Amino acid sequence: MNTAIKCPVLVSGGAGFIGSHAVLALRDAGWPVAVIDNLVTGFRGAVPDGVPFYEGDIADEALVRRAFAEQGIAAVMHFAGSVVVPESVRDPLKYYDNNTGRTRAFLATAIASGMRHFIFSSTAAVYGVATDGMVSEGSPTLPINPYGWSKLMTERMLADASAAHGFNFCALRYFNVAGADPQGRSGQSTAGATHLIKVACEAATGKRSHVDVFGTDFATPDGTGVRDYIHVSDLAAAHVLALAELAGRPDQSMTMNCGYGRGYSVLEVLDAVDRVTNMTVERRMQPRRDGDPGCLVSDPSRIRETLDWTPRHDDLDSIVAHALAWERRLGQRG
Repeated sequence: MNTAIKCPVLVSGGAGFIGSHAVLALRDAGWPVAVIDNLVTGFRGAVPDGVPFYEGDIADEALVRRAFAEQGIAAVMHFAGSVVVPESVRDPLKYYDNNTGRTRAFLATAIASGMRHFIFSSTAAVYGVATDGMVSEGSPTLPINPYGWSKLMTERMLADASAAHGFNFCALRYFNVAGADPQGRSGQSTAGATHLIKVACEAATGKRSHVDVFGTDFATPDGTGVRDYIHVSDLAAAHVLALAELAGRPDQSMTMNCGYGRGYSVLEVLDAVDRVTNMTVERRMQPRRDGDPGCLVSDPSRIRETLDWTPRHDDLDSIVAHALAWERRLGQRG
């Protein structure tokens, strides 16, 4: 990669789960990086020593302008936002505020500050219910929950603002992100997390008594929901490759799925946790949650072709093992 294009990057939500891994990947690849995070769900300790840190909200125009000016920021990786689907159904206005409204304010300040490239943390939830379970970027975007709509609205906003203001962007539509940094530098630390692998690892380490399985009557082989699980470090690597692509092609914007193209059911994931831990995590069957599709798996052809992205951790047991190692590390700290 040409070091001349490694412009300073501001990572919003860089003290959170995915954002902190992106910071590590950027630093490992030699990109200058700074972080802005309000620490509502993030952790100051997740930001590596030596990385400039701005504590506050992305809608704080003065703070964002200061970060741009002090660090010479030219690119943004935007992770800040709310991500729990059932909560978005219960409290939709929180999601339209955090994920769409505050992003609009952040984007306006970034544009006014001279930003040239914007990478957006989007989601597979923009697809809603896939007719055949697998979705490409050309599949219909019909979200079935406010979380998905809040992200899709932001994608539209980015496309319109890009055309009007001359920056380029990449919207990366994540599937189910899990795992932890293989070197143990970061992982999922949020209390009360709802992601299946995180919850199962908490159960395996005695922090929970069981794992609830939400929905056993989906039209899937074993009746439980099927998802495409992607290792957080592979996802972070995709962000760095996407940023280099944007910097090298300033007139081009992109939307790409981030997944492996292979789905696992809830029960298959729990079987993997049992294999890795050599124990049995208790499972309790529950009704479906509002806003959950039965099956959602990515077609990752575009990202593999466009970015020459080759995942290094696309094995379910490895994802579980890394998540479990991080969970045990958290237990030792506690």
